[in-house]
Amino acid sequence: MASGSCLWRPLTLSKAQLAAQVKQVRNYSAPTNGSIPAAKKKYVPTSGTYPKGFSVSGVIVGVKPNNTTKPDLAFVTSDRPCAAAAVFTKNKFQAAPVTFSRDLLKNKKNRGIQSVIVNSGCANAVTGKGGLEDAAKMAHEADRCVGNEGSTIVMSTGVIGQRLPINKILRNVPTAHRSLGTSHEDWLTCAKAICTTDTFPKLISRTFTLPSSPSTTYSIAGMTKGAGMIHPNMATLLGIIATDAPISADVLPVALKYAVDRSFNSITIDGDTSTNDTVALLANGAAGGKEITSTSEEDFAAFQSVLTDFSAELAQLIVRDGEGATKFVTIRVVESASEEAARKIASTIARSPLVKTALYGKDANWGRILCATGYSLISEPGQEINEVSEIVPEKTSVSFIPTDGSAELKLLVNGEPEMVDEARAAEILEFEDLEILVRLGTGDKQATYWTCDYSHEYITINGDYRT
Repeated sequence: MASGSCLWRPLTLSKAQLAAQVKQVRNYSAPTNGSIPAAKKKYVPTSGTYPKGFSVSGVIVGVKPNNTTKPDLAFVTSDRPCAAAAVFTKNKFQAAPVTFSRDLLKNKKNRGIQSVIVNSGCANAVTGKGGLEDAAKMAHEADRCVGNEGSTIVMSTGVIGQRLPINKILRNVPTAHRSLGTSHEDWLTCAKAICTTDTFPKLISRTFTLPSSPSTTYSIAGMTKGAGMIHPNMATLLGIIATDAPISADVLPVALKYAVDRSFNSITIDGDTSTNDTVALLANGAAGGKEITSTSEEDFAAFQSVLTDFSAELAQLIVRDGEGATKFVTIRVVESASEEAARKIASTIARSPLVKTALYGKDANWGRILCATGYSLISEPGQEINEVSEIVPEKTSVSFIPTDGSAELKLLVNGEPEMVDEARAAEILEFEDLEILVRLGTGDKQATYWTCDYSHEYITINGDYRT
């Protein structure tokens, strides 16, 4: 347009055009038809080996009124009472099913648990006495179906602050019971039923042996859900793990806590700890063998190792499905004076918005990593400052570790910046998986955290979650 001929007139849009502008496009969330994104299909198992005596199902209830196609009520049950343990969120606003299930396990002394009933679509959190009554009703109906009163753990996940459509759920618990099965498809459908913003069901299974009975094959299977509001303690996540190994109720909680600290409590997506987080472990002993009754037994150490590795793999699937995530990032802090400090530093780097956005932008901005390291151990105002120096700038090094097995890319060595090959850095940051290694040079302890990047998509998903 020629100078001096500026012409302006208002732009008039139709209602349909305005609606199209408001509608937000989601590039990394599940397709609207409910199918699994192509890049995530590799994480969904096509077969599995599942523990003896356990049956599972997933059925459609329509907890959210607009849900008519996705299973949203999961049922897991054993053909006999189990030893059980669970780890719960430390959020002070704990959901009704958390309170109910914790009290149940305490009163039962981790014995005689037979089932887990889970709904997605509504968290039953911050719902007062009515919410507790609803959780108890869900458990009672499941108990009635399996014929064992006081034997069901309850979990819920979804929107906070809304009451469950409890009558609709109760009418469908018998349907879920009639649908119980033991096939891989049954387990996969059950795993789908606990999902909310997840783009794929998270399910794994393994076999293992124990030193006292090397000829006996045991199985362990687990499902989890979570894609956002993920941060310890617990890491919105739910997890159900079942095994046919004979583990007593006295030692099962010890094994689970150890495993969770090194798995579900070592992941973060957005730094938010949910009101509903629960990971439960059931052991029915159906495969036989000598019962593990002491933490000093060789069998206990072996089982704890299996459970820890299994839990870490399950927890990592949550990070791989982080809301809007394009990268899976391992943060490893080594040569620390204490494991506590290493965990705190790794956690701080893992939840730094500036680190996470740089990774999304494929920017080798190691200064952000160093900055997060530097403030990770600073005391809050009014708290006593720890005088022990866990971080010495002159001893600190930072590197990118490529996932293709090639040499690490050193960014900082003993406090001195390296001449970074930006082209090589760009190549490394193109990979879906990335490891950031921080060497503190102050000791021999270490810790690992798993996280993901922040994309525009995370804002999109959480900006209209309720609607």
